[in-house]
Amino acid sequence: MKLFVATALFLLGPTLRAQAPSRLIADLDTRAKGLEAKVVAWRRDIHQNPELGNREVRTAKLVADHLKTLGLEVRTEVGHTGVVGVLKGGKAGPTVALRADMDALPVTEEVDLPFKSTVKTTYLGQQVGVMHACGHDNHVAILMGVAELLAGVRQELAGSVKFIFQPAEEGAPAGERGGAELMIEQGALENPKVDAIFGLHVFPFEVGKVVWRAGGLMASGDQFRIVVRGRQTHGALPWNGVDPIVTASQIVLALQTLVSRSVDLTLTPAVVTVGMIRGGVRNNIVPDSVEMIGTIRTFDEATRDSLHARVVRTAEGIARGAGAAAVVTTTRGYPVTINDPVLTERMVPTLRRTLGAANVLPAQQTTTAEDFSLFQRKVPGMFFFLGVTPRGTDPRSAAPNHSPRFFADEAALVPGVRALANLAVDYLFGPPRKATN
Repeated sequence: MKLFVATALFLLGPTLRAQAPSRLIADLDTRAKGLEAKVVAWRRDIHQNPELGNREVRTAKLVADHLKTLGLEVRTEVGHTGVVGVLKGGKAGPTVALRADMDALPVTEEVDLPFKSTVKTTYLGQQVGVMHACGHDNHVAILMGVAELLAGVRQELAGSVKFIFQPAEEGAPAGERGGAELMIEQGALENPKVDAIFGLHVFPFEVGKVVWRAGGLMASGDQFRIVVRGRQTHGALPWNGVDPIVTASQIVLALQTLVSRSVDLTLTPAVVTVGMIRGGVRNNIVPDSVEMIGTIRTFDEATRDSLHARVVRTAEGIARGAGAAAVVTTTRGYPVTINDPVLTERMVPTLRRTLGAANVLPAQQTTTAEDFSLFQRKVPGMFFFLGVTPRGTDPRSAAPNHSPRFFADEAALVPGVRALANLAVDYLFGPPRKATN
């Protein structure tokens, strides 16, 4: 019998894991519900006062002041406006990081809310509105709530929790650097050294649902720019020049075949999109050049390398055949957001316990991109989506992130707080238990 039990424990060992005591779990749940009014107020304040990347001065001060009142060690101006707070538990142990991004987008809000953004700014020479159209206001408010929640139980924590409030996830202004990469360079994952990192992103799934995936969750996000150089002539005499508009059109059509005919779609999805094409000023002039810009999205490095090379080869070859020339540059952006499989398997039970198994669902891959992936290249990480579409609304009809009509139901805020707090606490209570004979 003893041998049978030992064998069974060995076989079940990977599913057995340490977690916080039930008393602490219940305490976290009660405290989280009590924080709802604060978290909602923070979210509305941040939503009404959005700031673009590397300009999150007001938001950063709100965050830093709050972390200081909780007695955390606080660093400011990390990666321009980033804030890092460290909560030290009552006992020695590992360090887990939680991340929220703070920046808004140059989008004019069209959602009729009492706390609607009316902020205006100049972006790329144009007057535009500023809106938290990607939902980062929710991320900041949730993480501020997690910080207060865990600060209230710090003596029971075996280890440290690092709160990373990051600027410029949507990209830094022209001529500047920012985001996760710069925060990493400036020590956001050091002192104390981070052992694992968690993050979430609001998304148009049903409110309160959490959607996760081990391995590649979000795509790499790369850019390309193609300038087709022809020879200008009168539009009535096209044979006297080289038409870059016709050549560019051929390139656009050919790029569409790179995925459909060059990528094994049974193994991995990919996207090549031309997002802008510009050339010419008058109906009867064949211009000298045409400019195109676009994006490449992939889920593995081999496909990524291949598509970069094929974009260059295709554009240059078509242009050369037309008597034109193509100058092609490709730029690598955020890498694939890869959830560490071992960490993810270990922590998904925490999400199920916290929010209910019916609310924790497997995700499809998405070709959007995230610079949380840069943290994951340094330490094991897990990133997941938090649903914010109101119940009774079909998520497929909800306005997506980056839309001027994007709307996040505040009923998701407390589930977000509970999810991140429980992930942090369960992680600190140790790895899966190993059965012994």
